[in-house]
Amino acid sequence: MTGSSRTVHLAVYDTFADWETGHTTAHLARNGYTVRTVGPSREPVTTMGGLRVQPDLSLEELRAQDSALLILTGADAWDTGDALAPFARAARGFLDAGVPVAAICGATAGLAREGLLDGRTHTSAVSFYLAATGYAGGSRYVDADAVTDAGAAGGGGLITAGPTEPVAFAREVFALLGVYDAKKLDAWYRLFHDSDASAYEVLEGE
Repeated sequence: MTGSSRTVHLAVYDTFADWETGHTTAHLARNGYTVRTVGPSREPVTTMGGLRVQPDLSLEELRAQDSALLILTGADAWDTGDALAPFARAARGFLDAGVPVAAICGATAGLAREGLLDGRTHTSAVSFYLAATGYAGGSRYVDADAVTDAGAAGGGGLITAGPTEPVAFAREVFALLGVYDAKKLDAWYRLFHDSDASAYEVLEGE
C-alpha cells in the first residue's frame, strides 16, 4: 500500500448517511489517524441526519498519495443520478495508485457503475441491488456483512459493506490498516457488535 500512512479521507456530500462511518472514523481518530473530509467542493454539505459539514478539501484537491484510505458512504444521490460519479472515479484513481478504498451502502453501487467491482470480491445490501446497475461482477458477489478484496499486485485493497453493517465495515478498515492486532480487533468487534462486556477487558489498554 502506498500513500500517506496516517491520514484517512472521508467523502461527504448532501444526504450522506452519517451513521455508517461513525465507528470507523471515531476509532481511527482515537488511534492516531487524521480524518479529513472531502466534498464536491469546499461548500458545506448536509448529512441525512441533518448535520452540516464543512469539507476540509474539495474532490479536485484530493490526491491518493496523501492518503491511507478513501471512505465512501451511502447517500440518496448514488441512486438518483450521476452527481456522485466523480467520487467513484476518484476511487478508481486510488485503487490504481495502490491506496485502498472502503465503500458502504449506496457507494457500492457507484463503484459497480464505474466497473470497479467487476473483478473484485465484494458485497452490498443485496445482490439484486448491484445487479440493477448492469455491472459485470455478479459472480464475485458474496453474501456477507463486509468483505475485503486485497486487490491485485500493485493495486489497492477494496472494502465493501451493506447499510446495516457499520460495525463490520469498521472492523474491515481496522484490519486492513493494522489499527489493532488480531486479539484486540476480535474484542472490539464483540464489544460493539455483540455487546459482549467481557471484551472490554481486552480493550482496556487501547
